[in-house]
Amino acid sequence: MKNFDSNIPIYLQVMDDIKKQIITGKLKPNDKLSSVRELAQTYAVNPNTIQRTFQELEKEDLVKSERTSGRYVCADENRINNLRFKMTEKVICDFINELNELGYKENDIPQLLEQVKEKYYER
Repeated sequence: MKNFDSNIPIYLQVMDDIKKQIITGKLKPNDKLSSVRELAQTYAVNPNTIQRTFQELEKEDLVKSERTSGRYVCADENRINNLRFKMTEKVICDFINELNELGYKENDIPQLLEQVKEKYYER
């Protein structure tokens, strides 16, 4: 992930990427996270950016820090499921807002979804 949106702080973008890895199971509960240096290299960012990302993830209780052994994904499946729902809800709300801006009404959305879904799964 090296193409960052210049309008959003990088640490938030890295945080979002790590959250997606958690909710998709790429990072499982109790998995050890890579070190600050390793992630800084992976994302091609300053280590301070990763440190800030970890601090924010810890505030949200998605990551826990073990003093001598590193950082780990939280073990709370309910917290992870809630995160998945919140992220899904945001995607759907953004989608609905965009459709409203294009002039579609609430009643138009189910039909649009069905049409696009059929076309998408024809691939």
